[in-house]
Amino acid sequence: MKGPSLQGFKRFMQFVGVFLLGMVIGSIAYNMVFQASYNQLWIENKDLQIKLYQAEEDNKTPRKYRNRSTVVKEIKVTVEERDPPLDSLAVKEVVQTLQDELEVLRGRNIFDIDSDAKMARTLLNRKIYSVRDKDYSIQIKTMLVSEGVLQIWVDMRPYVRS
Repeated sequence: MKGPSLQGFKRFMQFVGVFLLGMVIGSIAYNMVFQASYNQLWIENKDLQIKLYQAEEDNKTPRKYRNRSTVVKEIKVTVEERDPPLDSLAVKEVVQTLQDELEVLRGRNIFDIDSDAKMARTLLNRKIYSVRDKDYSIQIKTMLVSEGVLQIWVDMRPYVRS
């Protein structure tokens, strides 16, 4: 009497092993694609939240200061580009926080903004923001008021604790 062939069993086990390996590699590839698309969606959502907040604030301001042409009606914060680029989500969160902190300048007379700008620069210069377990320091480079728009350019760098 002859027993079952071991060669056929080995071939079957190789097929099962390759099939399982393919399943694992496929699930890893799917997870990577899912994470990348979710991260992109998260960044776009954060960007839209910032734009919505800014639009709501800008919408309130014209009604409030409609008859006054010499007031700060809008605040725009721009982060200067760096090489290598910073995490875009961190930049957006710092910009949103910075806009909230500068909200006290909205409605101020543009001719009196000099003293307020000096105070804001002193308070916010080299301030440290924590975003997603990373620290960033900012430095205000330029502040410009033109046609009721306060534009602020900041330099944002990763903060290294010494």
